[in-house]
Amino acid sequence: MTLYTNKPFGNPDSSSTRLIIKSVVMGTALAAVLASSGCATGSLLESDNRVSSKTVKTVLSEDRIVAFGRPAQPLAKMPNATMAIVGEKNSYVLTQGGTEMVNLLTKLTPKNIQVDNDMAFYVPNNDGYFQGQMKMSYAKLKDEFKRSDYQFFLQNSGQDCTSASDQRIGAQRFCFEVPIKGAIYPQVSNFNLVQSKYSALTKPYTVTFYNQSQQNEVSRSGTNGAQKLVLLPFALAFDVVTLPFQLLDSLN
Repeated sequence: MTLYTNKPFGNPDSSSTRLIIKSVVMGTALAAVLASSGCATGSLLESDNRVSSKTVKTVLSEDRIVAFGRPAQPLAKMPNATMAIVGEKNSYVLTQGGTEMVNLLTKLTPKNIQVDNDMAFYVPNNDGYFQGQMKMSYAKLKDEFKRSDYQFFLQNSGQDCTSASDQRIGAQRFCFEVPIKGAIYPQVSNFNLVQSKYSALTKPYTVTFYNQSQQNEVSRSGTNGAQKLVLLPFALAFDVVTLPFQLLDSLN
């Protein structure tokens, strides 16, 4: 009868066995080094060509503002056109928020109104339609405010935004933000008449139109060039009746 045991083959203390074990260990270590080196090389190549997604903002147009007004006649296909911003290049007709802006600009004392000079409107599809916020503030000395003024602020979502500078002279300020939407038209027909009433600004007061998109770009790639602002295909020039508040008067 033959008995089998679990004894390892060969003498573990022999030099040949130790050599085999040493070779196996070295081979395993070498494989690990090569593997890690390959991973590092792959990571380096990947980092050199990394593709990142980012929001790219493209300015389509900038225009200098002359005045605020209303279309003199109803505009075709724009029944809600209640206000227009008169620019040197184009006209910007508000189809939403215009009624609120007209209410603010006509009911408040013009000399106390300040329109935010950072006017930037978003044109999602560059199809002639824009959206954004119209921001303005109204300030005067505290003792000049009446109860009816505060009621007006409450009714029109006015927020107290009195600054430290206002406080030093005993004034109080209220801010308004009106969500707007609108359409881009050619320069108004009576632009020369409107412009002749006002002197030029020492510092340009501009409105900016832009769009933005998500783009996958290699980190070393360049930026896209500016696109051209597109007007509505049916937009025609129109006459404008200016509002009592005139931008050039308030900023001179």
